[in-house]
Amino acid sequence: MGSISEQLGEDLKSAMRAKDTVTLNTLRALKSAVKNAAIAKGGAGAELDEGEVVGIIRKQIKQREDSIEQYEKANRAELADQERAEIAVLENYLPAGLSADELAELVDGAVAEAGATTRADMGKVMKLLQERTAGRVDGKTLSQEVMKRLS
Repeated sequence: MGSISEQLGEDLKSAMRAKDTVTLNTLRALKSAVKNAAIAKGGAGAELDEGEVVGIIRKQIKQREDSIEQYEKANRAELADQERAEIAVLENYLPAGLSADELAELVDGAVAEAGATTRADMGKVMKLLQERTAGRVDGKTLSQEVMKRLS
């Protein structure tokens, strides 16, 4: 496994030593999700590349954001705060995001390369962008930017 996975292991040990329960539980859940995805991909010995690990981290963050929304509806602020703390831990493992200018430049380039003119071409553009951004931008933001260009 790549450097994110190695860092995850090291940080897990550090959290154990520091008795940091929020970080420890969050990293254990993440490590478990990565391991399960690797097993699903190719069996017990399979390994994931960096892009796949980043995708799992983003999925974990999305799950926690959904939980925050539910907890706030149920007036459970303490549980929502716990989820926010876990998101903060997970965000440390994401690659640096793209600036708005960098994103706009990539979107413009992909639209031109794909020859896209309508929303029907959105799939081609998204495929190019997802390869180029490699987890530095979430899919929702990407699709919104592409829609702006193709509308």
